[in-house]
Amino acid sequence: MSTLKKERIAIVPGSFDPITIGHIDLVRRAAEQYDLVYLAVMINRDKEYTFTLEERRRLAEVALRDIADVKVISSDGMLWELARDLGACAIVKGYRNEIDLAYEKKMAEYNRAHNPDAQTILLKSDERLVSVSSTAVREKLNQRESLTEYLPNSVIEEIDVIFSER
Repeated sequence: MSTLKKERIAIVPGSFDPITIGHIDLVRRAAEQYDLVYLAVMINRDKEYTFTLEERRRLAEVALRDIADVKVISSDGMLWELARDLGACAIVKGYRNEIDLAYEKKMAEYNRAHNPDAQTILLKSDERLVSVSSTAVREKLNQRESLTEYLPNSVIEEIDVIFSER
């Protein structure tokens, strides 16, 4: 009789424009609970991005390179389909406030209706990280202000490289 244990796979999806210390904290927390975590850099057709899909993926790879059992991927499809295709049992999302929570609950219902095998897990952000958002990072980038409160140095350095390549 086989005693093979099924690998527990989670997806942490988002736009990650760019990835922040809040996102990294969420991935670390997910990695503690699951055997394999995919950070999925997604496309939301309603958003305009500062960084291309490939740049966002590149920044995420730099940010997460020291966390074991985390893989960075990108997708332009539906999240529920990606979860199905990867065999994920969980979609891990973070929220900072009641507005985020209400939105994420609606998205969880949609994904559950289409893929009941992947449960959405909603994790409240660490209180120290509530003000951290990609929007705040982009505003600071535009104002040429310090990003050290929002991004690890490795990501700041990679952003500098990306801007020098443009």
